[in-house]
Amino acid sequence: MVRIELQVDLDYTVSDPNGADFIFNIHAAHTPHQFVRVEKLVLSQPIAHDVATDPATSSRYMRLHAEPGPLHVSYSATIDIEHYRADHGSLQEVPVRFLPLEAMQYIYPSRYCQSDRLLKLAFNEFGSLWQGHGRVLAIQQWVQRHVAFTSNTSNSNTSAVDTLIEQVGVCRDFAHLMIALCRAVNIPARMATGTDFGADPALGPPDFHAYVEVYLSGRWYIFDASGTGIPMGFVRFGTGRDAADVAFATIFGAVTSLAPVISTRIAQPGVEFEWPSHCAQALSTAS
Repeated sequence: MVRIELQVDLDYTVSDPNGADFIFNIHAAHTPHQFVRVEKLVLSQPIAHDVATDPATSSRYMRLHAEPGPLHVSYSATIDIEHYRADHGSLQEVPVRFLPLEAMQYIYPSRYCQSDRLLKLAFNEFGSLWQGHGRVLAIQQWVQRHVAFTSNTSNSNTSAVDTLIEQVGVCRDFAHLMIALCRAVNIPARMATGTDFGADPALGPPDFHAYVEVYLSGRWYIFDASGTGIPMGFVRFGTGRDAADVAFATIFGAVTSLAPVISTRIAQPGVEFEWPSHCAQALSTAS
């Protein structure tokens, strides 16, 4: 089990005289393998907020209406993650005809993952590979070979096809391309958001992180599309078809913002806890 103490600080200035509405996805998700032991939310304005959980994905969304002026959002939590583990060789793809209904939406194209435009490429590169964990790993490695991780090279409109053409991007761009290629060969894949534990400090300060979950042998397994972090240390916030579903903040109104400040502290390893490391097994925090 991994225990992580998380701190997220967000700063905004609302310039709209009518205020602004926010939807945040910064609360750690409750899943069968991720347990939020304690959490605390502090808002600098004396305003009401509500938190709701999507029953299909366990994503938690907080809504609030902020008044004009500065808004500081502080979220802290202690999270235990007890990963489900499986041997890579035992994980097989699930034929479309046997997919559960909740996984079906993740084989279709979506706004940022235009899998229908990558069918020929995906078939030529991966169509003849063994249909299981190895094929998904081959897709991840192909993306990492063909795309360079470069900060500030994409924006909120950058799609999987854009990343394929430009061959540069950040974690969400790697995730979108990997998801699109998986869906193009009928493998359900979705985006997950969390924290970038284990990333090289040269890439910048700690930040939110986008990674991929792929449906194999009846369960969603973690793949770090960009390869920049250590999946065992990822705290899950949200899951969705692509970035449109899992933005950490969606804002309605005239607002300026500062870069998020994120920190994580790992409990010292011992009898009960372990230090996150690259693992020889496939990991899952979902069902």
